[in-house]
Amino acid sequence: MQVFSKNDKMVHLVQANHNLLPVIHRFGIRLGFGNKTVEELCFDYEINSDFFLAIVNTFHNKNFFPKDQLLAFSPLLLVDYLKKTHQYYVDYSLPRIEKLIHRLLMSTPKQNSEMQMIEKFYLAYKKKLLEHFDEEEQEVFPIVEKLVLHPDQVADKNFDANFEKEHEHVDFELDDLKNLILKYLVPEYDELICNKLMEEIYHFERDIHDHSRMEDAILIPQMTQLLRAAE
Repeated sequence: MQVFSKNDKMVHLVQANHNLLPVIHRFGIRLGFGNKTVEELCFDYEINSDFFLAIVNTFHNKNFFPKDQLLAFSPLLLVDYLKKTHQYYVDYSLPRIEKLIHRLLMSTPKQNSEMQMIEKFYLAYKKKLLEHFDEEEQEVFPIVEKLVLHPDQVADKNFDANFEKEHEHVDFELDDLKNLILKYLVPEYDELICNKLMEEIYHFERDIHDHSRMEDAILIPQMTQLLRAAE
């Protein structure tokens, strides 16, 4: 299993796995790495290099998850990363998938009820997911930030961590979306658009799975610990 270190050139990370580019961008690091190492670029951008590597290696290797190390970082680092990930989904991933579904619909015969069903399902999924993001942005993340910075100002010490179940629904519904396309798409369609759509969905599925794992396995336990300390 390949694990990147501080001494690796940043360009080597992207050459080894180009899917890391969105993750790197979430830290504010822009292309034009030169020959700088991970540690050097993290220093330039004022990023915690240990946290950066923990996130990148987790995304790069599905079997790599340094739970103890991640739990030791400040929850503020994770909240900041999760917020930027939400923004990436809202600005790019979800609109990209929606656009490709619509283009695929337009490439199939008119009045294609199966393809219309797929588009309708996706729009409902997107709406539900955006509501979940909004709930986290408005309710969960502010509580974490207050618990770290101003624990005495948190009035409600009760927290119902039901987000893990919501994340399971996200995974199930992505599976349903893939199955709808694989099983019910009529043969008359633009295969280049369809292939690109499936690539986007599988990539998004992997990305949001890692995102959910960070929240369920790291943020929620950190929040629970902070709440206990504030009692």
